[in-house]
Amino acid sequence: MSFRIIVATDYQEMCRKAANIISAQVILNPESVLGLATGSTPLGIYRQLIDWCKKGDVDFSQVKTANLDEYRGIGPENDQSYAYYMFENFFKSINVNPGNTHIPDGKNPNAQEECRRYDELLRSLGGIDLQLLGIGQNGHIGFNEPSDIFEKGTHCVDLTQNTIEANSRFFASIDEVPKQAYTMGIQTIMMADKVLLAANGKAKAEILYQSFYGPVTPKVPASILQMHRDVTVVADEEALAVIKQKGYLSRSL
Repeated sequence: MSFRIIVATDYQEMCRKAANIISAQVILNPESVLGLATGSTPLGIYRQLIDWCKKGDVDFSQVKTANLDEYRGIGPENDQSYAYYMFENFFKSINVNPGNTHIPDGKNPNAQEECRRYDELLRSLGGIDLQLLGIGQNGHIGFNEPSDIFEKGTHCVDLTQNTIEANSRFFASIDEVPKQAYTMGIQTIMMADKVLLAANGKAKAEILYQSFYGPVTPKVPASILQMHRDVTVVADEEALAVIKQKGYLSRSL
């Protein structure tokens, strides 16, 4: 296994430490391709990067980005779309070229066509230098849900009830949560040069343990990261509670 764990005391410190890894990537390679994630976990990371960008400490003008996923059936004008999320929470506040930001097109009704288009786009970028990930309570990364196989490329996925319920907090009602999404595949994620996984809170403690110290299985999609050559996990103490309890933490630092 080739991963390291960086311990943070709380969410704020986790965000600062994760943002520091991303900013270092951009400073060392101003033309980096960043794979980006959405959800509640990265919000503080993006806020920190915005702050550093405004201070002139990090420059995104030459960076290209590619997001993990997008809900199928809604477009960027919908305030629950991930395109909207990225613009409001990150892109509009940094000096990135909008033409260099890429997200699956949730409004494309032709799933096969959209998945092929996004895979071709990712290839044209030359691959991802640093992929930011969160992790779902069922072990999903992107919208790669527990399954019998690891999906390779971009695909359309039926969201599990667990994921729908978890995401319903962002919608007026659970009935409004899309039931499908376009997502990068496991192979695409694994081809990134570096992976940065951020996690916080006690709700993530058990799945973090399963993902990094359990068997590699598509039933726990994040477990495939044990096979990646360069993974950094930045997590707060609550999220690392089970790993610490099992006695693994000191061996991972």
